[in-house]
Amino acid sequence: MKNEKLSLVLFVLGFVSIIASIAIWYIAKEPDLAHGERFGIFVGLWAPTFFILSDRISEKKA
Repeated sequence: MKNEKLSLVLFVLGFVSIIASIAIWYIAKEPDLAHGERFGIFVGLWAPTFFILSDRISEKKA
């Protein structure tokens, strides 16, 4: 049961990372436009990690 909850949390965090990346990309214009774009890309790179961890934990038995 604990693994299922952790897997679900990591799965949701993957989608949150994608949404946050898009939001940062559009919102973070100050002080430098390039900084906001790079930070948005950085946050977007977390999504695959969260999805992979979610998959690995859901496969693990107890």
